[in-house]
Amino acid sequence: MAWLTASEGLTVSNSAATTPNRPLRVAIVGAGPAGVYAADILTKSNEVKDGQVEVSIDLFEAYPAPYGLIRYGVAPDHPRIKGIVNALHKVLDRGDIRFLGNVTYGKDLTLHDFRAFYDAVIFSTGAIKDADLNIPGVGMEGSFGGADFVSWYDGHPDVPRDWPLDAKEIAVIGNGNVALDVARMLVKHPEELLVTEIPDNVYAGLKKSPVTDVHVFGRRGPAQVKFTPLELRELSHCKDVDIVLYPEDFEFDEASDEAIKTNNQIKTMVNTMTNWLVEEHAESEQPSSRRLHLHFLHSPVEILDSPETPGKVSRIKFERMQLDGTGNVKGTGEFIQYPVQSVYRAIGYHGSPLEELEYDSRRGVIPNDGGRVLDSDGNPVPGIYATGWIKRGPVGLIGHTKGDALETIGFLLEDRLNLPPAENPDPQAIIDLLEERGVEYTTWEGWNRLDAHEAALGAAWTGSDGDGNGVVRERIKVVPREEMIRISRG
Repeated sequence: MAWLTASEGLTVSNSAATTPNRPLRVAIVGAGPAGVYAADILTKSNEVKDGQVEVSIDLFEAYPAPYGLIRYGVAPDHPRIKGIVNALHKVLDRGDIRFLGNVTYGKDLTLHDFRAFYDAVIFSTGAIKDADLNIPGVGMEGSFGGADFVSWYDGHPDVPRDWPLDAKEIAVIGNGNVALDVARMLVKHPEELLVTEIPDNVYAGLKKSPVTDVHVFGRRGPAQVKFTPLELRELSHCKDVDIVLYPEDFEFDEASDEAIKTNNQIKTMVNTMTNWLVEEHAESEQPSSRRLHLHFLHSPVEILDSPETPGKVSRIKFERMQLDGTGNVKGTGEFIQYPVQSVYRAIGYHGSPLEELEYDSRRGVIPNDGGRVLDSDGNPVPGIYATGWIKRGPVGLIGHTKGDALETIGFLLEDRLNLPPAENPDPQAIIDLLEERGVEYTTWEGWNRLDAHEAALGAAWTGSDGDGNGVVRERIKVVPREEMIRISRG
């Protein structure tokens, strides 16, 4: 059989049905961008559009609501979120993809269950845990994972409602978008967040924070940062927050100069920060009540406590670094300590193992070959696939998962004739099993109810910001899982 991957879709020469007169049944586990993109690409592939293969897709999500990282992993004040949510909503609102929320893989359904009801399973479970920072003191009181903090301020249903915000001086380790999100949420006055979907408990917690200084530390130089111009510009939009930079951190080697000349994004960010550095030394009419410090060429060495507060963060120690000509760094032997009462590590995410599947603990991914999941001997497991961060690791922006999905769906369709057929492909059968097991699954119609409920809570809210101006709240996010389920299920 001859196969062709086209730029606009995927083409197969003949019908690839394992059994006649029934659709290909596919389960996708994870309803974040990666899972939705995979479902969308599969429904729009050329062989589906041309009627050569029919598909029936169920999209499973462990949370009662869809969107994954967009709902629970991105700061609520990002303006671009709305556009991504709207695009995902349009895909799921078409009605050709069935959403089943509040269903946890490994708990409510096993791999054996999926094999019984589907011809193929695609895992798009993403990465939600913090990457490890292996330095002494990381386990002290006051040391936090950035991903955990993100889950808290995004109203994740499975994390505590309270967060210990008692530090005046805070260190954030990392130079990616998540590090800047964490720093911005810590230093921003919470009244500015009322126009977003911030949960009430998060607003109340941030309002009590005594923070005055947030320090963001990167191991390399200004030309090697991993955040984007949009993230950087958003820092300057925080009211009553001064951005503080340090001339000694602005070091550039040959590789830095080349990157600035050839990469417009890097050039934009370096120019922005350089301008801030110059403006900072101009006389200020009124200093702000909070400061956001950007440090470069700092490698964390140890988190320290003090005799007065044993076991609790009181300082953090760094080694000064210098660029080596290639854009990488080497130590100088010079050490610096900063007084801080909290440390947030935001050096990346890490995927979690999935029951009955192999797991690469170093990379935090399911071992796979282009999306075909591999067994312990390195052979493809028939009918099992992966896409998104659990496939390639937590790198790249959200849009990059489209390329992942296209590759994975291409291999799934290429394998079509050799997939082990489902024992019971009736779409109602999986619903019957969930109900038999007492799983309170949610649906797309249920999400629309919850969505409308959150928007109504925002519309009904009355209040003002710190300057006495009236505020229109976009929505108020419902946090408790049981309440989300109750509203979704009517």
